[in-house]
Amino acid sequence: MNPLLALNHFLNFIAPAFFLAVLMVVCAHIFFRQRAKTYGWFQPAAINFAVGCIVLLGGLGFFGNDGKWITYMTLSVAMATTQWVLLRGWKG
Repeated sequence: MNPLLALNHFLNFIAPAFFLAVLMVVCAHIFFRQRAKTYGWFQPAAINFAVGCIVLLGGLGFFGNDGKWITYMTLSVAMATTQWVLLRGWKG
């Protein structure tokens, strides 16, 4: 595998985490304007992206291959929980 092909595989592996992280932050700024303003855009997206990459790596390690639906379900639940914690959702 040449380096360009390896980079393509790596970027396709982390793409769901990246796009879901950005989507979470955009939705937070649409639906929870006041709470989302305190953190801005970059910090929550970076935290969500890191959590997403950890979940994807965990799914790869556990199942032995990527692309399992249970991994993507865990990815969305983990990132939604992270976004909820960042917005302090327990405060109502």
